[in-house]
Amino acid sequence: MKILLIRHGDPDYEKDSLTEKGWHEAELLAQRMAELKIQSFYVSPLGRAKDTASCTLKKMGREAEELAWLREFHAPIPDFHTGEPRIPWDQLPADWTAEPKYYDNIRWAETLPMLEGHVIDEANRVWNGLDEVLAKHGYVRNGNYYDAVSPNEDTLAFFCHFGVTCVMLSHLLGISPMILWHGFCAAPTSVTSLITEERRKGVALFRMNAFGDTAHLFANHEEPAFAARFCETFANQEQRHD
Repeated sequence: MKILLIRHGDPDYEKDSLTEKGWHEAELLAQRMAELKIQSFYVSPLGRAKDTASCTLKKMGREAEELAWLREFHAPIPDFHTGEPRIPWDQLPADWTAEPKYYDNIRWAETLPMLEGHVIDEANRVWNGLDEVLAKHGYVRNGNYYDAVSPNEDTLAFFCHFGVTCVMLSHLLGISPMILWHGFCAAPTSVTSLITEERRKGVALFRMNAFGDTAHLFANHEEPAFAARFCETFANQEQRHD
């Protein structure tokens, strides 16, 4: 089985839709997706993900199942300095890296900010939702791997968001989401892909073979949107700092 985790196009957060560039990115993505054999489509209920998916679905004459848990991950935690609510993946490096628990794939959720934000509850909602979909397609969670009950080479496409993508990856790969949230970058319309390996009959593990792939943009000479990143250097005042 193959899984495609697709981030929405360049967002217009105020309208929960896409910018003009975002729509163009979504059209280029649709050209790429149309060349693949995708058995099932799933989409976040948020507008920017649904709009991105709409270009592919229209081009392929398909429909997607909307999944509530696939919306952007929503579990604000207190800012390390101000105490104001802040999304977990926008913490400053000097703050979160000082706590060894954040590097542990289990203990990351035991820190005070994560406990105050009930982050593990939201993570479990995502993980359980993902496992339900995978079970429907023949792969049943068994500890840290999957029982290949009905092994197949189908492809599932999920149109969603950066934060929730990292939470799904943390479950599939056994990695703390803090490492993924702060150390990986998925530009708008980028494609993250995983494929099962069944080296022993009935025992499957997912292996990520691409993260944040924007080949469809590169092939059409389209610069990826900056929305996924913070400033490359502090002196660059044209790029996002916070």
